[in-house]
Amino acid sequence: MKRQVKRLQRGDTIGIIAPASPPNEKFLNKSLEFLQELGLDYRFGDSLLNVDGYLAGTDDERLNDLHQMFAAPDIAGIFCACGGYGTARYADRIDFDLIAQNPKVFWGYSDITYLHTAIGKYADIMTFHGPMLASDVGKGTFQEKSAEMFQQLFAPSILHYDDTFGPIQTFMPGQCQGELTGGNLSLLASSIGTPFELETFGKILMIEDIDEEPYRVDGMLNQLRLAGKLQGLAGIIIGDFSHAEPKRKESQTLDEVFGHYFDDLHVPIVKDVKIGHCQPHFAVPLGAHAFLDADERTFSIQPGVR
Repeated sequence: MKRQVKRLQRGDTIGIIAPASPPNEKFLNKSLEFLQELGLDYRFGDSLLNVDGYLAGTDDERLNDLHQMFAAPDIAGIFCACGGYGTARYADRIDFDLIAQNPKVFWGYSDITYLHTAIGKYADIMTFHGPMLASDVGKGTFQEKSAEMFQQLFAPSILHYDDTFGPIQTFMPGQCQGELTGGNLSLLASSIGTPFELETFGKILMIEDIDEEPYRVDGMLNQLRLAGKLQGLAGIIIGDFSHAEPKRKESQTLDEVFGHYFDDLHVPIVKDVKIGHCQPHFAVPLGAHAFLDADERTFSIQPGVR
């Protein structure tokens, strides 16, 4: 398992950065009220509101924000404002020793998956896959169940998912345990063949995505299969795949695609879990130990903070 990070406390200051695309300022500003409700102060990264086409500033500016927030002793944690695109562009220049020596809460999802994978691999700390400030928290669709997930940052607590949080279905029966890994499927696939590719052997793989038709999901899973990333898995948690409907009549369903790649693995699998681009959004610590019971349609995860 990865190393836990220090818990947050009321009065702490968190750093807000945009490691990929620029955030919607209206939604970002609205989300700051939620941080105040949590008892947190905040500081913007220098390039947070910069715009360089589809990027929140240049690669150097976004990387500098990441480094500065991890290095700053008065910053207790880092929340990402949004995802979009761009974290992989500077992954090979991240100072992982700096992060390893200054472990702290790091929270986000979607394109942030590339940073989760890289930081977990080279800094050996747990990071948090959860709703982001401008993308989720500041919108009117943000739900109380999602808000409650931030409480895991303030005290070590075992997370438990069952159908009281949201839908969960058995895809393949059985029970397993192992380190939780994964995130956004397109980012996981794009890491294959790089120094930042996902390590999956003996682990529970979590996948989610948005706006991807079944044939696109097929291609990404095939990439993982050919790279050997589906072999030796302990289990799989299939999160939310919103807006995945095919645009053509001649198409396999998403379940048929999953079946093609997962049926022969003979490992416990659940699907329709409310993780990812959805509300409510169940936030999880990546790199933590998890137990999956596909028969009972539930899973639990050990704390990500100490």
